[in-house]
Amino acid sequence: MSEVEDPVTTVVRLLSTNMRVVKDDVSIASVLVTNEWYNREVFKNYDGQVTVGLRQAQDLKVELSGRIRRRVGALAVNVWATDRSDPKAEPGKVVRRKMLEEVLRIVRQNRAVPNRTVYTFYGLGAASSTNKAHDAGNASEPSPADAGWTELSAAEYAKIWSSDDQRHSKSHGTDSQYALMLFRFKVESRELTAKRIVLAFEGYGTAPAGNGVTVKVWNHTTSAWGNAASGTGSSDESMTITLTSSLTDYIDDSGFVWLLAKTTNPSNGSTLAILYCDYASCTVTVNGITYCDIASYRDQDNTEVSPFVFRTEIGLKSWLFEDVGGIF
Repeated sequence: MSEVEDPVTTVVRLLSTNMRVVKDDVSIASVLVTNEWYNREVFKNYDGQVTVGLRQAQDLKVELSGRIRRRVGALAVNVWATDRSDPKAEPGKVVRRKMLEEVLRIVRQNRAVPNRTVYTFYGLGAASSTNKAHDAGNASEPSPADAGWTELSAAEYAKIWSSDDQRHSKSHGTDSQYALMLFRFKVESRELTAKRIVLAFEGYGTAPAGNGVTVKVWNHTTSAWGNAASGTGSSDESMTITLTSSLTDYIDDSGFVWLLAKTTNPSNGSTLAILYCDYASCTVTVNGITYCDIASYRDQDNTEVSPFVFRTEIGLKSWLFEDVGGIF
């Protein structure tokens, strides 16, 4: 049975996975995105905080029978900053302004798809506890738990951060064996709220018997790789796997979705099988709000404390449509 995700949870994830606040020294600011409320202790370790809360919700009939309904929400997103004791830190007002502009950008760009999250490897390395990438050479298709997988190094992770023609490659020369890669994505939403999963691999493979890449997704219920998609190119192409049913079979008990990529053909022992990856991603759409946009914003600074707390409240409007049979 599917669930409808709380709009606050959806907006928290939308902001936390997309926020990139660039400081004057070109480093990325550390910003914590949470449910309400503001926590002054946050500024010991973070440059700023963003909180999200529900102010009001309405359940409206769209037609006379009441079968089709619209849930309309009014949410408040607050950005918080202060002047920190570190002399190298940016002024709180500057950080607040940058966070405000970033929230406006994210919401505006995703107003028609707030319930869609794209998981990638951008900015991640071997220390990540969420998304991970491995490679191997094998005659079969090892399970995610197989001991033969080797995690990518920090330099190798950087090559799959984005679609930029900087590729990670895995070469394997054992007769009748393939070059493989394994990608793990951590889904942050509850698995019962998942409505659609799209896994994508961008790259290509070469081998003596022919070029091509085959990708598959792990079904943890049957403990098998399936839903294969293949390419045949000798340069970058995108292979995707789209899942719209039985999604709990593909999100394991730890919230992970696993994608396998391998050269379609093996090495012959004298010529290498080589797998190239430029980019990999997992896009998850949940049952939840299908529209979210800016309604208003205003400053609400607190100058009665020292140091001052700089705050801007942003009003959001959201909605979703539903009928007695489920969510549109």
